[in-house]
Amino acid sequence: MVKTSGDTLAGQQGAAHKVSSVRAVGTRAVLAELTSTQDVLALQALLLKKPLPGQLDVLAAAETVLVRADSPAAARRIAALLLQLDLTASVQREGDLVVIDTVYDGADLTEVAKLTGLGPDGVIAAHSGQIWTVAFAGFAPGFGYMVGEHQELEVPRRSSPRTAVPAGSVALAGNYSAVYPRSSPGGWQLIGHTGARMWGLDREQPALASPGHRVQFRAVRESVALAAGPAAAGPGPQDVHSGLRIVSPGLHSLIQDLGRHGHSALGVSAAGALDRASLRRANRLVGNAPSAAAVETVAGGLTVQAVGDQVLAVAGAPSDLTIESPSGAASGPVRRTVPMATPFALLDGETLTLGAPESGFRSYLAVRGGVDTAPVLGSRSTDTMSGIGPAPLAAGQLFAAGGESESGVVGDPELQPDFPGTGVTVLEVVPGPRADWFDAAALASFCGQDWEVKPQSNRVGMRLAGTPLQRSRQGELPSEGTVAGAIQIPPEGLPVLFLADHPVTGGYPVIAVVVDSQLDVAAQIPIGGTIRFRWADARNTEHATPEEEVSN
Repeated sequence: MVKTSGDTLAGQQGAAHKVSSVRAVGTRAVLAELTSTQDVLALQALLLKKPLPGQLDVLAAAETVLVRADSPAAARRIAALLLQLDLTASVQREGDLVVIDTVYDGADLTEVAKLTGLGPDGVIAAHSGQIWTVAFAGFAPGFGYMVGEHQELEVPRRSSPRTAVPAGSVALAGNYSAVYPRSSPGGWQLIGHTGARMWGLDREQPALASPGHRVQFRAVRESVALAAGPAAAGPGPQDVHSGLRIVSPGLHSLIQDLGRHGHSALGVSAAGALDRASLRRANRLVGNAPSAAAVETVAGGLTVQAVGDQVLAVAGAPSDLTIESPSGAASGPVRRTVPMATPFALLDGETLTLGAPESGFRSYLAVRGGVDTAPVLGSRSTDTMSGIGPAPLAAGQLFAAGGESESGVVGDPELQPDFPGTGVTVLEVVPGPRADWFDAAALASFCGQDWEVKPQSNRVGMRLAGTPLQRSRQGELPSEGTVAGAIQIPPEGLPVLFLADHPVTGGYPVIAVVVDSQLDVAAQIPIGGTIRFRWADARNTEHATPEEEVSN
């Protein structure tokens, strides 16, 4: 594998090329629709070179570019500005040519040879004899959708996806080629393999080939796997002199902060705490910075032991908090309880146990100084879909308290909001970018029934049970960028509400998007809980964005 620098990516010359339409995606993002892949690449390059006011992130996809904004007002301004951009002129973007040594021995090479009529040698010549450009990322960090210079290798996905595609597999699907960065399920046609490491967090630029890079596949007889770089290591058990020991992690406990933003072009979602307000509250109570890392836990059962004297606070789903002194204490074990949303001391050797929540689902345990683990792409949060960040907490694990406190004093006890219980929780939504894939009856059914949260729900998304919705438009939707709060409707008709660990792109129509301020509420709805969606009144919320498609 070789990289050479100084290459450029240019937009087309000739007739004017512009954004054809812009659709709102929730309250803080817009989706620009274009007529060609080259226009997608040109717009992405332009926005990366000259960001629009309020622009936070840009994500190109098959026929669209998603732009995230820092406020609803900025999203509205960006929507208008996108329609004015002229993509005709050349757009220069510094990029690298990445050469990937490839052994063409894939399990589907013969099938691809038949589908294209080229024969195995012709497929190899066509694949290695052209330059591919990484148009966008998705599916997994380091998985780049590459477009070629011609369409000789256009093939469908496999009718039956594989449950496990080996890491390094070189594949084709539709007009795209890609390399699987790690073992994962997949339905692309496999034509070869490479030892090139497509994703490595030990590198300054984790993705070997990111959007805008050009790629040359070089046919070789053997591939050499590149050794993985050293993994970033946090302090070991023997190094922790002040922190917490996990006695029992409960059902599922993770380290979370406010997430890693701005990396969607690499296929990395923001992750971070699902109930951001509760994380901030817990940190505020112990004197930490709002973004300090804490422990997110679900449904109670977490037990921690103090290593050295600690100051803690628990916010989120209300539950009983019980402290027990060490069994070797002179007076014997002593139990006491402490209130939620209040700072308290946990002395060396004492244990704290969180009971089952009375309402809500997720609780946040903050320790003064924050949880000290090695940051990955600027965040200590765990991304359960991509595997980035700390592993789920396990019994016996030790973690140190860090230096994230920003106040010399702790906070006063705070009141918490009401959390979802056994009744119906109403979530306000705005129309999604593909609401027009559903007729009036489906839209009425979406908001006219109660949806139950299924046990298969997780931090990637909440799967809902109810009366399935029928699309009024058939066919496949090309993959496009999406956001937390987006509600996709797969072919079976049952909604999936994306949460913080969602994939950065999706291929099912988004009927609606939960307004940003209510994502914290959604995170607290327990398994088996009930949701009713309600269209937000733009006049009564600062989250309003254009509800209708705007076209040139």
